[in-house]
Amino acid sequence: MENLKAVILAAGEGKRMKSNIPKVLHKVMGRPMVMRVIDAARKAGAESIAVVAGHGSEQVIEAVSGEEPDVKFYLQESRQGTGHAVKQAVDFIGDKNDVFILYGDTPLIKAETLADLYDFHKKEGNGASIISAHVENSAGYGRIIRDRNGNFVKNVEDKDAVGDERNVNEINTGVYCFNGKRLKEALSLIKNDNAQKEYYLPDTLAVILEKGYGVNAMETDDVSEFMGVNSRVQLSEVEAALKNRINVFHMENGVTITDPSQTYIGDFVKIGRDTIIHPGTILEGSTEIGENCEIGPYSRLTNMVVGNGTSVQFSTALDSYVGNGTKVGPYAYIRPNSKIGDNIKVGDFVEVKNSVIGDGTKISHLTYVGDSDVGKNINFGCGTVTVNYDGKKKFRTVIEDNVFIGCNANLVAPVTLKEGSYVAAGSTVTKDVPEGSLAVARSRQQNIEGWTKK
Repeated sequence: MENLKAVILAAGEGKRMKSNIPKVLHKVMGRPMVMRVIDAARKAGAESIAVVAGHGSEQVIEAVSGEEPDVKFYLQESRQGTGHAVKQAVDFIGDKNDVFILYGDTPLIKAETLADLYDFHKKEGNGASIISAHVENSAGYGRIIRDRNGNFVKNVEDKDAVGDERNVNEINTGVYCFNGKRLKEALSLIKNDNAQKEYYLPDTLAVILEKGYGVNAMETDDVSEFMGVNSRVQLSEVEAALKNRINVFHMENGVTITDPSQTYIGDFVKIGRDTIIHPGTILEGSTEIGENCEIGPYSRLTNMVVGNGTSVQFSTALDSYVGNGTKVGPYAYIRPNSKIGDNIKVGDFVEVKNSVIGDGTKISHLTYVGDSDVGKNINFGCGTVTVNYDGKKKFRTVIEDNVFIGCNANLVAPVTLKEGSYVAAGSTVTKDVPEGSLAVARSRQQNIEGWTKK
């Protein structure tokens, strides 16, 4: 949205995390917390984003810049409160801009909620707008105090609440949208005459209100969006909440997840209708799964494309493609840059790497297929190995359509097995096999009678 910015406060040390990693870089469902907040701000329409870093600033800058090179950074060298942190980015805040103030350790914030806040802010023409939520126990939170008509009167910190104020259960979540000019004016006027000698961002609300500009709070139903992370326990809690949010999304869109508590699905994963996800399954990256599939139990798919009607069980598959009606596993390993076609069997203890496998092929068990171009309707006998590495270079094996490979065969690349050829069990093939031929590459059996007694 035009003229909308976001300042994300990410200077906290997070002592209770007991970590060498800056708090905001700890990951929730595979992504650093601060990146999730940046994503939400972007999706809500913020055109420009600034991060105020402090502890571990070099790590924060490096991590964020790697994904978001346009983000601007400001340094809060000494911790003097949230108001002081925002002051560090005052040059970023324009007089004609509206600006979100967010926190890098609240990874559950939704873009939709921020967009609603911005709409609320613009509709009311406020100098400052807050997201508030109702909780059963408001201890430790700032309270939103309203008059009889429901108008915002003030924000009262927990330690300053007196009388009936202590019973108010509408709290300040700490998420704001400010008119840039009003915020800058207020930041220049707030004081640090408190026990902690810190500048508090909520103090700007009273200043803006006193100057006659509107301040109001938008109530939200889901307080879980504003859970902050200050410990490993809280990190696990937001991980569980986000995991559940993602799983619910897929279930509401036609996916069966038999045990959501043991299923991990990344943000960017797509899953078709009537697919079943079994316990212990991890779906990561840009994985796309078609309809009527069965994934798991205990399978990990990363950056995979899987067609319709395919099953993957007790297996790992990375950065590859698997077609329709194919069965993978149990205990298979599909390594990067593999393209496995339709109606294929990739069975137990089979490894496929950097290979193309044609439709209808069977690789049932105990086989390694690496750096190979495999045609249609091939039969791999148990224990087949494509020998692709000579210690210095990798070489490719080419297997044309309708080839039958017996058990315990070694195919020493570079080698080509022409269409319709056969390889006898136990053979080590080092030369091309002509079309329709049988390759036998093993020594003749010799029986020595009486050897055992001798």
